Amino acid sequence: MKVLRVYVRIYLAPSALDNAIAFYEAVTGEICALHFSHPDAGLEVAAVGALLLIAGPPERLAPVQATQATFLVDNLDAARDTVVAAGGMILEEPRRVPTGRNMRVRHPDDTICEYVEHTGATAE
Repeated sequence: MKVLRVYVRIYLAPSALDNAIAFYEAVTGEICALHFSHPDAGLEVAAVGALLLIAGPPERLAPVQATQATFLVDNLDAARDTVVAAGGMILEEPRRVPTGRNMRVRHPDDTICEYVEHTGATAE
C-alpha cells in the first residue's frame, strides 16, 4: 500500500463552500482538483491542495466531523491489512463512495481517519 496524499479536513456550511474554494486556491496557489456531491451522505466535497473541504448542513456533518484526516491510498484492501496489523481498528469496512471506495478507521492514538482509493476518472 502506498499513501498518495493526506488531506486535512475542513468542515463548512454549504453556503461557504464556493468562497472557501476561492480563498484556498488564492492562498495555496493550487486549483480545486476535485469537486463532487456525495448524495448518500448529503455532502459536497472539494479538494484544494492538501485540504479537503466538506460542506453540508449540521445534521449531515455531525456523523463525519470526528474524522480528522483522509488518506488517499493506491490500494484500499492493502491499507486495511496494514492498518489492522499496525494496531488500528476498522470502524467502517470498505464501501463504495462517489470517488471509488473508502473506510473509516481508529488509529491506536484514537485519531479517526478515512482511507480512500479513487477509481476511474478521479484516480490520481
